[in-house]
Amino acid sequence: MSPLDPVSLGLPHREPFIFVDEVIAMAPGETAEARKVFPPEEPFFRGHFPEDPLVPGVILTEALAQTAGIAAGQPGKAFRLSAIRGMKFLRPVRPAEEILLSAKKIMVVGSLWQFEVEARVAGQTVAEGVVVLSEA
Repeated sequence: MSPLDPVSLGLPHREPFIFVDEVIAMAPGETAEARKVFPPEEPFFRGHFPEDPLVPGVILTEALAQTAGIAAGQPGKAFRLSAIRGMKFLRPVRPAEEILLSAKKIMVVGSLWQFEVEARVAGQTVAEGVVVLSEA
């Protein structure tokens, strides 16, 4: 599958708040896999540990939530992040590292969609948890 543009798949975000570079696989309504590389020039690196820059956990979590929104894949519906459950950060993510993001639907209750999410760098899990999205 060729890389897909996240905006064309319904992601409601726009620059500078898109944290998915491309979607590499998806099963609409079920799963999505995407990738992201944060270049060293990102403004947040200037203040987030300037001598030892790393991707903030909240931005990594947002990238995972955006991947979950793409996985939801509901044409004409927008989703908002409603809850973060048990997010763990297992090692820092550095500028210019390629991050593979994945989201897998585990439950839908009414307008709430729950996803297991994981971020990997070089085959190693760097973050994992559960995010809940709500239909807007």
